[in-house]
Amino acid sequence: MTPDPVEQARRLACDRFPDALAAILAGSTAAGRATASSDLDIAVLIGDGGETCRETVRFEGRVVELFIHTRAGLVELFAADVAARRAVLQSMYATGLVLLDTDGEAGRARALAEADLREGPPSLGPETVETKRYGLTDALDDLADADDRFERLAVAGFVLNAAADLLCDYHHAWIGGGKWLPRRLLEADAERGAALLEGHLHLCGSGDPGLMIDAASGILNLVGGPLREGYRRTWRGVIESVAAACGR
Repeated sequence: MTPDPVEQARRLACDRFPDALAAILAGSTAAGRATASSDLDIAVLIGDGGETCRETVRFEGRVVELFIHTRAGLVELFAADVAARRAVLQSMYATGLVLLDTDGEAGRARALAEADLREGPPSLGPETVETKRYGLTDALDDLADADDRFERLAVAGFVLNAAADLLCDYHHAWIGGGKWLPRRLLEADAERGAALLEGHLHLCGSGDPGLMIDAASGILNLVGGPLREGYRRTWRGVIESVAAACGR
């Protein structure tokens, strides 16, 4: 009989962190979508004398991702997630299942997380948007011209991420990576997000970039259109590399 993953998470939290202020189970297990091989994502709030860290362990045969932080560490990590426009930890606290709670600490942390999520991510600055438009325009040209199938797939991956980033910023929506990219993309714009994802899927299966180019071009048009000639950037300290933005 497969152990109940929620009870496994609760046992780990009690056994490993008996003095924790709060412990939250997040991810697929908390959402009721866990499989036998799903890992456990657990955020643990500890006293201020502890250490903020991330650790991967195995407990009762299941991989566990631990996100451990003090109160001060939690505030710093929340700020870093907002600056990165991802709000990963905020989502864990806002939607997760409370395993342990001392004197309402879990509720206070959840309130902070929910406030960040309501506020939304910071908008990209005009120069950053220009650089991303320039990079995506260049990548779409490369995608249209690519004869090598491996290069085409590599460029398509860049186009997917760059277009998703611009679309989420346009809607003042959080971005995501990995499996969270399509989730956040569809939350931001179900119609345009689906068109971009379908175009990427079609390209991967058939090699035809047409649908993806159309979808990404539509997103470009929302934020000012393609940008080639006329683009100019003056270097002032450490800023995002145009070469990196262009995938070169």
